[in-house]
Amino acid sequence: MRFLKEYAMPDLRCCPKLGAIAIAAIVASGAANVPPPAGPMPPPENRKLAHDIFRDIVEVRSVHDVGTKGVADILVRTFKANGFSDSEISVVPETAYPHQVNVVVRLKGKGHGKAVMWICHMDVVDARAEDWTLPPFKFTEKDGYFYGRGTSDMKDEDAAVAASLIRLKKERFVPDRDIVVAFTADEEVGLEQDGPNFLVKNRRALVDAGLVINPDGGSGEIVDGKRLDFAVETVQKTYMTFKMETANKGGHSSEPRPDNAIYELAGGLTKLSQFHFPYKTNATTRAYFQTIAMTTSGQKRSDLFAMSKLPVDEAAASRLSKDISLNAILHTTCVATMLKGGVQENALPSSATAIVQCRVFPGETVEQTRATLAKVAGNPGIKVSLLAPVQEAKETVPDPKVMAQVAKVVHSMWPGVPVMPVMAAGASDSIFTRAAGLPSYGVGGGWWDVNDIRAHGRDERAEIGNFHQTVEFTYRLMKELGGGNS
Repeated sequence: MRFLKEYAMPDLRCCPKLGAIAIAAIVASGAANVPPPAGPMPPPENRKLAHDIFRDIVEVRSVHDVGTKGVADILVRTFKANGFSDSEISVVPETAYPHQVNVVVRLKGKGHGKAVMWICHMDVVDARAEDWTLPPFKFTEKDGYFYGRGTSDMKDEDAAVAASLIRLKKERFVPDRDIVVAFTADEEVGLEQDGPNFLVKNRRALVDAGLVINPDGGSGEIVDGKRLDFAVETVQKTYMTFKMETANKGGHSSEPRPDNAIYELAGGLTKLSQFHFPYKTNATTRAYFQTIAMTTSGQKRSDLFAMSKLPVDEAAASRLSKDISLNAILHTTCVATMLKGGVQENALPSSATAIVQCRVFPGETVEQTRATLAKVAGNPGIKVSLLAPVQEAKETVPDPKVMAQVAKVVHSMWPGVPVMPVMAAGASDSIFTRAAGLPSYGVGGGWWDVNDIRAHGRDERAEIGNFHQTVEFTYRLMKELGGGNS
């Protein structure tokens, strides 16, 4: 999951779950509700293996400046110690970043179709010991939780996926098609470097798949101690950052002029704050609205049902947009996030700059978005330019068969929980696999208590029962999607 600033409210460039589901309150340091009873557990031997993998990789500080080699080494040793041969394990350092190491492990199948692949990033954002009450890079078990950086993003899923693949191997399970896991580098640092992007561009044969599962972000939502729903992310908004700037000759503050760079920029930003992009839906959001409509009542229920159909009901969209989390998936959003102007208190500003962060509805281009921002600013003196490269976020139109398979596994663990496709307001590694033409679904077995999300924050933790049920869910999903029998 990607966040721009640690300890801030979550940047929804990251969590597919957080960007799609209505979130009541996300407070990194808030008190959690009592978790609901865990679902089925893996057998003791596999549970211990998952725990030990989890412990060992959490204690590796796999931040960008260090790299993922330490985690990769642990995973390679573990797979070899549990029956995987050298021919089934590929260690792939990134060409320009030798300490950013990817590991691809393959459980061979019967060759009936293209592989199903899990993608799991091994890196984490950094953490300062003085900001935590426990050592961030020590795996600590306390009060029913595992603490440490990466325990919820996403070394818990790394361990669950590794332990599940090993369990299948030990059971001599032969899937209909290969099951591949790509443990990858540098998801957290942004678009300039990324493990899956490197693999699909440079080692395509190694990771070519008919279906990709990305467990990053977790799929279940817990509200007030109850399991509410289970989300399958199938599309993400496109992440774009623009710079809006004004400039003039400046001067002395004792002689103000009307062409003040700060005022001009502020005028454009004020207009932007009052503008909203057109409301839109796609196959994923329409299915999502239809599902959550059944969990509510009154006008909101009617509005959600209306938004599950075409054409877009403007009045219904307008009412729903009052909910911040629903607004995020109803249309493109652009918001000023940084501001700079002037050089000294007694000088007129010769320039002013704002950073505007956009989460763009799939299908809208960079130029369309830039042109809209320039038009909304309403001042030819305000220059709008793209600040960073953009990776288009394509949609994986939900396949009814895949959705049914996921729902089958979910209901085998947690009967009656609604399962639905969602659009994330942010981005994960799935943007790269989708761009490469690989159908990709965000499916993790973990559950998020929306009142106690600590990913990227201080005292990050995973509830012990939640971790072990994630291991069991991952194993069942691998068997279901891989097909075949032992």
